Amino acid sequence: MVHFRGGREAISTDAYPNLDPDFFDDLVKVYQAEIADLYAAGCRFVQLDDTNLAYLCDEGMRAEAAKRHGVDDPQALTKQYASLINRAIAARPKDMVIGIHLCRGNFRSQWFAEGGYEPVAETLFKELDVDVYFLEYDDARSGDFTPLRFLPENKIVVLGVMSSKKAALDDKEDIKRRLNEAAKFCPRGLDQLCLSHQCGFSSTVEGNDLSAEEQWAKVRLEVEIAKEVWGDDLSV
Repeated sequence: MVHFRGGREAISTDAYPNLDPDFFDDLVKVYQAEIADLYAAGCRFVQLDDTNLAYLCDEGMRAEAAKRHGVDDPQALTKQYASLINRAIAARPKDMVIGIHLCRGNFRSQWFAEGGYEPVAETLFKELDVDVYFLEYDDARSGDFTPLRFLPENKIVVLGVMSSKKAALDDKEDIKRRLNEAAKFCPRGLDQLCLSHQCGFSSTVEGNDLSAEEQWAKVRLEVEIAKEVWGDDLSV
């Protein structure tokens, strides 16, 4: 995030005269150490929260990033960040699952980026070495489901088709319809999909514009829909 949003000016030239490889090598070491500590403490699932790849879906932000980083094609940044993440998680034990959430902003029911996943989809699904993707799909600004055509058979997508930003309950039948629509683009259909809200209910202390009870009503509806779509067998 520091590199993407601030570029060279955001990183000390005294500490890092050369960003590549020195800065990025140290960043990888920090993440590897943290993941090792989490594993030692008993953690077997780690979810990375990423904004860079989500913001690189937004045409305006892509143009700004290309200018800020002095690149002709912002796709170079997409591949650079995917490589960085892969290096950071490369030493994880085989029984640790890594997920990544592409966050478009979630402060007091607001958002900061828009655009479908197509600009990053092939790199995201084919090159990023994670097991699970948490993708925001709560409204039209996230685009359609066609980018899921790049999804490999061995990976899972948690579809954020429900909204944590609005107090009103989502329409159950509409959510089911969207799940089935997305499944058409996945090699193994619904077996590769899960259901969630597009982001957390409180990414900051202020929370989103809904009450605690409204939140739990939405969570109960989410569980109800999931059971109707995939069944009630929690052993799977």
